[in-house]
Amino acid sequence: MDGLQKAKIYHRYPAANILIYNGSTVLHFALGGFGITVGYGSWGWLGYLLGITYLIFAFGEMYLVMPFAVCPCCVYYRLDGGLCISGLNAVSRKLTPAGKAADFAKRAQGLFCPNNMYIASLAIPIVALIPALILNFSWYVLVILGALLGLLAFRFFVIFPKLACVHCLAKFKCPQAGMMGVRDL
Repeated sequence: MDGLQKAKIYHRYPAANILIYNGSTVLHFALGGFGITVGYGSWGWLGYLLGITYLIFAFGEMYLVMPFAVCPCCVYYRLDGGLCISGLNAVSRKLTPAGKAADFAKRAQGLFCPNNMYIASLAIPIVALIPALILNFSWYVLVILGALLGLLAFRFFVIFPKLACVHCLAKFKCPQAGMMGVRDL
C-alpha cells in the first residue's frame, strides 16, 4: 500500500460515529415518511397511509429485523464489550440468542434479504417522491427529495467508506464490505 496506513478496526465504535450513523438513518426515514405523506397529501388519507406504511417498514427493518436476523450472527454480538456502528448488537444480545457466525453472509442472500430490505428502506422514498412531483409539483417536496438524495450520497460516500465499514471488524466476512472494496483499507 506504498506507505499508506491501514484503517483502525474498532472493537467499540466511538459514540460520534454511532450518533452520525443512527442520526442520518433516522433523519432519512423521517424525511422519507414526511415527504411521502406531503407528496401524496392531495390523496387525502391515502397519503398518510403511504407515509406511515413506509415509516413502519423502514424503522421495522432497521431496528427490529436487523437485531433479530443479522446481529446474532455478527462478530460484534460475540465480542465482549464490543459495539458496532449502529449499536444494535448490544440490543440484540439482550433480546436474542446467538446465531451462527457462518450465517452472517446470508444477510445478502435472496431477493428479500436484510441487505436488500435495508437498501429498499433508503430508496423507497426517493422513488416514491418522483411520481408525486410529476402528479402534483411542489417545491417543498422537491427540497425533501434533494435532502434525501444528499443523505443517501452522504451514507454511500462518507458513512460507509470513512466512518463505518472501513473500521468494522466484520468487514472480512461482510458481503457489503467486499462489494465496497474496504477489506484491504
